[in-house]
Amino acid sequence: MIKVSLISLGCAKNLVDSEIMVGHLHQAGMAVIPDAEKADVVIVNTCSFIDSSKEESIGHILEVHQSRGMTKRRKEQKLIVAGCMSQRFSKDLSSSLHDEVDAFIGLDQITKVAPIIEGIYAKERGQDEAPANFIEGKSTYIPDFDTPRFRLTPKHFAYMKIAEGCNHPCTFCIIPQIRGRHRSRTVASVVAEARQLVREGVKELNLISQDTTFFGMDTWEQRPNPRTPVDSSRGTALTTLLRELNAIEGDFWIRLLYTHPAHWSDELIKTIAECPKVARYIDIPLQHISDHMLGRMQRETSGDYIRDLLKRIRAGIPGIAIRTTFIVGFPGETEADIAELCTFIKQTKFERLGVFRYSQEEGTRGAKMPDQILPKVKEARWHTLMGLQRQIAAEVSKSYVGKTLKVLVEEPGVARGEADAPDIDGRVYVPRELPVGEFVEVKITGYQDYDLLALPKGEKPAAFKVAKQAQ
Repeated sequence: MIKVSLISLGCAKNLVDSEIMVGHLHQAGMAVIPDAEKADVVIVNTCSFIDSSKEESIGHILEVHQSRGMTKRRKEQKLIVAGCMSQRFSKDLSSSLHDEVDAFIGLDQITKVAPIIEGIYAKERGQDEAPANFIEGKSTYIPDFDTPRFRLTPKHFAYMKIAEGCNHPCTFCIIPQIRGRHRSRTVASVVAEARQLVREGVKELNLISQDTTFFGMDTWEQRPNPRTPVDSSRGTALTTLLRELNAIEGDFWIRLLYTHPAHWSDELIKTIAECPKVARYIDIPLQHISDHMLGRMQRETSGDYIRDLLKRIRAGIPGIAIRTTFIVGFPGETEADIAELCTFIKQTKFERLGVFRYSQEEGTRGAKMPDQILPKVKEARWHTLMGLQRQIAAEVSKSYVGKTLKVLVEEPGVARGEADAPDIDGRVYVPRELPVGEFVEVKITGYQDYDLLALPKGEKPAAFKVAKQAQ
């Protein structure tokens, strides 16, 4: 039996690709193990969204290769590079990692990983022979509900990739060139997968894609554009999917991640408000508020549009928590742009917020723009925004004290509320004896910056202190 170890890097979308690879390896009778030292094959599923992710990916590849020389068994170990970096740079990597890597596979080969491994063993590579490159053209693959898959998340939550690719022209982003044009799954496919996950005990379905709000629009008879709003009267839309998922029996959350602001509509706001299983949380990356920067980034939005949209979302969905991200240091960004962004953040008081330092990505229009910003200036602006958000986060956390929340217990002593997505948001600290993977009603008793402290109803604070100290 061939033993395979897989290292998954990057975002949740990449994690789903890793889960599909593991599912196909199991189907082929191969063993998937966590310990790379004991594996016959190591797969590194890479990310290349920004420079730091590329560096992390290359670091893991070199580490695996260097470790192969330590024992006789590992000298015979095969190394496969998969994922976004492989898809993007396969030709360059074949020469730069000539001796380190046995094969490169792209986004469309994740279902073919088992026969590729078998082929590598059937044909030993010569000393001067280049690594096998299985990547063919642009990515077109999209998973279906019956795609073999082994979930790598805890039993109580799962990521559901509802679409792949992106049609947006953002000047800072390389993703459309890596993952291709937007292509949606069918509503029936997504619902079938959701039903199965709920039957398995999943309590949270996290809907992901490059642009979740564009779901279904690529199938419309009348072609949409990057500013077309969600509108089910024109064909299948995200609202169609949300209502179908909300109708599934069971106690679970539906969480919306990666929504583009340009597609939000009153229909989408109304649908979320009318679907109780859709978490009162939205992820809506805004990237900036200055019209100057939004234009240079080609975000298909304006400052006034964003301000109005956020007002409509908060008015239409009571109790909503809004998560967003911004980019600082994009070419041409001025002190006036940053000042406007700071004022906007102070006024809006986002419940959840992250900031990226702009990364000059090869192949993007932003990389060729004049007026690139110095790294030290990017760093200073990042610290300014994150310092500001830390104060706001404490105010938001304080506002929860005394309230009762429904939380999902992640691990002993740690839970998440509706306002907290897996891995990226805050935590709710609870007594360790609460059941992992279950919903619990708790009362918020305190806070620490981004995190909350809570007790089940009727439990005395002294008991919680003991539990907290034991962590």
